[in-house]
Amino acid sequence: MTPSIRPLAMRLALAATLAAGWHLPAQADAVTDWNARSATLIADSKLGTPPAVRVMALVQTAAHAAASAIDPAAGPSAFAPEAAPGASADAAIAAAHRAVFSRLLPAQQAAIDAAYQAALAAVPEGPARQAGIAVGEKAAARVFALRAADAIGGDDYRPHTGPGAYVPTATPAALPWPQRKPWLLASAAQLRPEGPPALGSERWARDFNEVKALGSRSSSQRTPEQLEVARFWEYSLPAIYHGVLQSVAQQPGRSLAANARLYAAAAQAMDDALVAVFDAKYTYNFWRPVTAIRNGDADGNDATTRDAGWSPLIDTPMHPEYPSAHSILAAAVGEVLKAEVGSEPMPLLATSSPSAKGATRQWRSVDDFVREVGNARVWEGVHYRFSTEVGQAMGRRIGEIAAQRLLPPVP
Repeated sequence: MTPSIRPLAMRLALAATLAAGWHLPAQADAVTDWNARSATLIADSKLGTPPAVRVMALVQTAAHAAASAIDPAAGPSAFAPEAAPGASADAAIAAAHRAVFSRLLPAQQAAIDAAYQAALAAVPEGPARQAGIAVGEKAAARVFALRAADAIGGDDYRPHTGPGAYVPTATPAALPWPQRKPWLLASAAQLRPEGPPALGSERWARDFNEVKALGSRSSSQRTPEQLEVARFWEYSLPAIYHGVLQSVAQQPGRSLAANARLYAAAAQAMDDALVAVFDAKYTYNFWRPVTAIRNGDADGNDATTRDAGWSPLIDTPMHPEYPSAHSILAAAVGEVLKAEVGSEPMPLLATSSPSAKGATRQWRSVDDFVREVGNARVWEGVHYRFSTEVGQAMGRRIGEIAAQRLLPPVP
């Protein structure tokens, strides 16, 4: 779940795809426009995936709060300032984004201000614009005030070692995440799953051998299509998932208010998904395939064997294996999309990936999209099949909660 070791190349690829109009029609609404701008700002800030998902949740919540104060069709928001009918929604969305990003990404202030001024230039001067700016700034302030308890704590990780013994010195990622305050869940542990399969079980041996065969850097069994999928989902910053959301947000007849609700629901679900998954990861502290396969003679299972030089296709993320964070994110987004579309036909879903040189992939259904993400993590050599399935189950539940909370029927 960390960005690739090729961050500059990926940022350049992301910027190029966005500059080419990545998933955006010529006249997208302000919420969708800013969602694309946010992807560039976050990529350029060099944030890891968990902090980037948190930033996106804060900014999309502020945008929804601003829209809610102006248009009842946006639905209620616990973060909305006083109602301001007649205020410019476009100005409010711009101001909310500028206020959140200025606080969270100060190194990007010049780019933030440039995007803000460009957005305001399209809004006629007058009382409506000024009122909109005030609404956006108040919405951001309320989000920060009401989320003040969601502080990122310190790092007190102690490597498992004895005095004098060398251990790898990289610090695991997102250590404070289980202590964060969720948006939707009662606690980080609310959806904590049961532990991974016993090492002596048939399920353990089956999934061990699957990732050993298909996830190796030198695998001869992985197909070209599987390799393409694996490289595509090496990228994990929010933009790759928000690209899928844009598939619905850009449909004819969509409004700024509806899209503000959609993006806020998905962004909060994604943030809670990482809070929940890191709670499980650091509870069970389960070994990654690269560790298990190089110690396949030590698990007490006759159906697994050691490969002393086995390496995964991609670099292993710096946190415990179980469950899969990519899988929980995909399923959370997918469930929000299902709730938003309801009984209507699902549009063709699509997104692009900097780790695949800007390539685009498409899916006919949410289930196809979620399934592909889980497959990718096995084919990359960083997860077992059972971890992707457990992550998907957790993500579906979080997406359902987000939809119940933020996507109710509205006038």
